[in-house]
Amino acid sequence: MDPNGGEAWQPPKKGEKRQRPSNQPVEAAPAMKAGCELEERQPEVKKARLSSTLLYKNCEITHDQVCELLKYAVLGKSSIPKPSWCQLFHQNHLKKVVVFVLEGMSQPHFYRYYLEFEFLRKAFTHKFCLPPPSLDFLCDIIGLQKQQIAGDLSKPMEGSLSPTNPEGCSDLHRNPIIHKYGFNKVGLTRCLLTRQEMKIFNFPLQDSLDFEDFAPTQCDGSVTDSSPLFGLDCEMCLTAEGHELTRVSLVTEGGCCVMDELVKPANKIEDYLTRFSGITKEILKPVTTKLKDVQRKLQALLPPDAVLVGHSLDGDLKALKMIHPYVIDTSLLYVRERGRRFKLKFLAKAILGKEIQCPYRFGHDSTEDARTALELVQYFLRYGPRKIADTDLETLVIHQDLLAADPGLSSSAHHPPNTSVLECLDSVSQKLLFLTQETHDSELSSSSNCQTIKCLSNKEVLKLAREKVPFFPFSVIHFSFEPFSPEHTEEMSKRMKVKWAEMSAVYAGPFSQKCNRRDLKRLFKSFGPVQSMAFVLETYQPHLCVQYKVLEAAQLAIETLDGTLVEGTCIKVQRPVTELTLDSNTLVHELEQDSENRGTIYLAGVNKAFKEHLLQQSSHFSGLEALILPKDPQTGKQEKYCFLKFKTYSNAKKALSILTGTDWKLKGRPGLTPRHLQTWLRNSPQESSLLGLHGVAYPSEQQALQTLTLDHRKIAAWRWGRKIEKLYHSLCPGTLCLVLLPGTNSTNGSFSGLGLMGIKDEEESTISNMHL
Repeated sequence: MDPNGGEAWQPPKKGEKRQRPSNQPVEAAPAMKAGCELEERQPEVKKARLSSTLLYKNCEITHDQVCELLKYAVLGKSSIPKPSWCQLFHQNHLKKVVVFVLEGMSQPHFYRYYLEFEFLRKAFTHKFCLPPPSLDFLCDIIGLQKQQIAGDLSKPMEGSLSPTNPEGCSDLHRNPIIHKYGFNKVGLTRCLLTRQEMKIFNFPLQDSLDFEDFAPTQCDGSVTDSSPLFGLDCEMCLTAEGHELTRVSLVTEGGCCVMDELVKPANKIEDYLTRFSGITKEILKPVTTKLKDVQRKLQALLPPDAVLVGHSLDGDLKALKMIHPYVIDTSLLYVRERGRRFKLKFLAKAILGKEIQCPYRFGHDSTEDARTALELVQYFLRYGPRKIADTDLETLVIHQDLLAADPGLSSSAHHPPNTSVLECLDSVSQKLLFLTQETHDSELSSSSNCQTIKCLSNKEVLKLAREKVPFFPFSVIHFSFEPFSPEHTEEMSKRMKVKWAEMSAVYAGPFSQKCNRRDLKRLFKSFGPVQSMAFVLETYQPHLCVQYKVLEAAQLAIETLDGTLVEGTCIKVQRPVTELTLDSNTLVHELEQDSENRGTIYLAGVNKAFKEHLLQQSSHFSGLEALILPKDPQTGKQEKYCFLKFKTYSNAKKALSILTGTDWKLKGRPGLTPRHLQTWLRNSPQESSLLGLHGVAYPSEQQALQTLTLDHRKIAAWRWGRKIEKLYHSLCPGTLCLVLLPGTNSTNGSFSGLGLMGIKDEEESTISNMHL
């Protein structure tokens, strides 16, 4: 059901049964059915995309529903149910998730400064209401429960194997890990291979004659315990020259893959080693990247104090023909007796409780192997040698057949409904980046699976976001703004509703004294639902004042009738001129360009049989996503207007031309009011009627001048909209972005929040400066 009491119909998804809404038989014609199936039958489109179709059923989205989407974005449908309120197609092609939180702002703030937030309203196609925030808004949307907050870090990681040596320290002294590192936790620098160790294990070294033609990584900084870690793994093939590089993957500490390149070997390939690498002749055929290209990219990516992490990393560096002085090799970090080494697959299961290199997969995944090696180092640093020794790897490796991979028992196969986003990230070996101000104290910042960076100002949050976000697959960027006073927010909310009411009103005239008043009322009602209508007799000739329920109806009346002859008299149709309507033309123009309104059309004059008629003629309306048939909240009857949401701008333009033609006899124009805003306005008590528009108290001239001087928030809205735009443009394509204005609570009342979402580069083709 539509939030306004109306009915929202969407074309059925592939594989779903058509549901029959009350009193509304819905049977898609063959052309419509084919169009719906076509949407999901396009394997050549390898981009993640969102559909807002379900949003038309429910414009207010709960915090739990936002959490649903975020969890689905991390894990996909194999582990998490699909979101109940929107559709995310090709989730596996998402590159990143970035959530911007504008603390201290609500939906009224956004529309009070609508013109200043130009980028946000044009870039984000999908908008929705949020309920007023609870005590910790961030924990709500990340789905964090209090019992999930990290406390004792010595507690075993979920999914890891239990210690099998309870006998005490006496046996542990003989453990090779304890013998090398001792019982206490060690820092990153203690885990680095020394130059002597690198020489013993034949790592490429700067002054060695065997590696004279190797390229250095340009890393000559001073390494500390806080230096950044990068997981590295390569796949090779066999040529006449030996093993040559075919793929290289580089992963950051947050689990984000910043480099994954296929490489064309310089020599003829004799064996692709497909059973190990997954590389085939067909995969490498179109590749033009050479070893030199990869070397240059690595030199540019790695900071001066970067530490490379890998399993048997010497082979990877040799394949890359590169020299790097700071390395941690997990095959040597998890040291074994008599110089033997544990396999990466075994360590992943025994230490991390995760399956990698599963037999049903086609070769190894170098990104997964790089990430796993990185996690093993992070685990070692977090829990220390004692915990590793307690696990007794030597005993476990004897029974490794019992630990063989079982796809049906994957740790991420099933997640209970109350799983948090952090737990979902942890199950795929990823970490959340949380950037915030020092003043913000969220339980989110206490989580062990979240790298929290507290800053002194919003400016510093923005600066670090541009530096850190590329290295994390999931980021929360939290800006805190000076809170508005409850009185100011309440007054702003009230004035916004009055402004919309005034913009939805028109004065028309003059008419002759003998005009047919019934015909005039019928004429103006043909443009849309009327809240009130009355004749103004104070003027020399009668005028008509009409208060419409929706902004589109008023605008359509102005565009259609202003300057036309009605009963032999040229009339003027205009809005009431008040301080709140002086920028109406500008606002209407910008509302048409709002990304959510692109592809939406408003129609007046529809009847009860309109839906069936539309479906019968559906072949003329390609790309139809939703039909909104509002109902009168008092009577429950279907209104004589509707909204149609199309997939693209061109679909909507074509449909509007057909529907307003001679056959359909409808009146219409592009949509102006975003669905969530229309719902909020309709569900709110009317602040004024047309005959009492001036019931709101306007400020005096002195108050107005003071407001103009002190309204730094207007400037701040414009400035921060631009800053978020710059940060947005620095994100890679395929990034799911959410901008959340949490809303506000006070003793004076609660104010709804607002959410904006989209996938970068998702619908660029629909963004145009042209009008319908």
